Amino acid sequence: MPVQQMLPHPLDRGNLPMMHRVPFMVQPDFRIYEMNRRLQQWTEDTDNLWWDAFGTEFFEDDATLTVTFCLEDGMKQYTVSRTLIPRYFRSLFEGGVVEVYFVLKHSKESFHNTAIMLDCDQAITVTHHTRPVFTKVLTEGRLILEFTFDDMMRIRIWHFAIRQHCELIPRSLLAMRQQDPGLAEQLSQNITRQGLTNYTLNFLRLCVILEPMQELMSRHKAYGLTPCDCLKTTLFQKWQKMVAPPEANRQPSKRRKRKYTVGSNGSSNGMSTNASRQKRTPEPQSFNPVLGDVMIVGEPTLMGGEFGDKDERLIARLENVQFDPNDQESNIDSIEPQRNRVPVCGSGSVSYTSENQNIQQLRQRSRPCSSSLTAREQWNQEKSVQQQTAKDFCHLGREDGRLVTR
Repeated sequence: MPVQQMLPHPLDRGNLPMMHRVPFMVQPDFRIYEMNRRLQQWTEDTDNLWWDAFGTEFFEDDATLTVTFCLEDGMKQYTVSRTLIPRYFRSLFEGGVVEVYFVLKHSKESFHNTAIMLDCDQAITVTHHTRPVFTKVLTEGRLILEFTFDDMMRIRIWHFAIRQHCELIPRSLLAMRQQDPGLAEQLSQNITRQGLTNYTLNFLRLCVILEPMQELMSRHKAYGLTPCDCLKTTLFQKWQKMVAPPEANRQPSKRRKRKYTVGSNGSSNGMSTNASRQKRTPEPQSFNPVLGDVMIVGEPTLMGGEFGDKDERLIARLENVQFDPNDQESNIDSIEPQRNRVPVCGSGSVSYTSENQNIQQLRQRSRPCSSSLTAREQWNQEKSVQQQTAKDFCHLGREDGRLVTR
């Protein structure tokens, strides 16, 4: 799509509604006109800052400039990076040029995604020389430009393919040819090669050599090393990148965190020491840790609970609803000396020898004579003694503030 149909004319922008106005963008050939005006401001006192501002105004940070032409020894193509583009235009003036501008005829514009392409098959670079005599040089070729599609519209690609050139001198110099025979021979020789001065050609040849050496020059400027040391350091670093494995590209392994929780069904129903040891989590025998992995074992929680918001353990509490604290308090005195030896849930395996002896003593005290009771009454008596003993132990657990299970 042509750019003229896509962009509004500058005079018609005021007629557009306020909500539908777009940023004003100039035509690509108008940017070349602005470049010509900027180059006309050149003077002999122009410094490097002026050229840096010129490059920043008209060229992108990753721009390239390519010049293609044919000499006696074949086709030549030179490409200049963004840092050396201002030096290229500066070499034109340092080679004897006092004025330079570009003329575009029948250019074609097109829009491609985020860039505007300008293709001119009849582009002419006009340069005025004063040495050795005043000469006007016309360099004709094809110019291909790529602009960024934004408000600045800076050049990203500059490709100028030179086809031919011609040199024009004033007719007044021909009348002087009869008076000075040496001037005639001087006027018959060209002062440029394919429209480029010898100074500019030498600069393009140096760019081919200096472009790969920018890393060495920046290292010399930063660290103050000798050229030989800069070359050794650069080659050694490139050799390391080629030989060393790409370890930096490997993603670091994530930490694995494991939590081992203890179930709520502990060894509370009179389990022995061997049974409690068998329920412990066995250690994996065929586990080979991978280098670089860090495994963190979580702290075991109490009775299957998790930590609270304030890093506090949650302790479950079980109550015996069948317990009557007002009944049978006389048996507490006989069990009081053995309070500290009552097992606590979660404390591991504890011997029950002292408690069993107390139970047998209570049974013997309360058991009546077998000759005076029937079999059913004897069975009821033994059952009541067992229930009373269990209630005594539960009462002892509540008195001591600990949970006791039998």
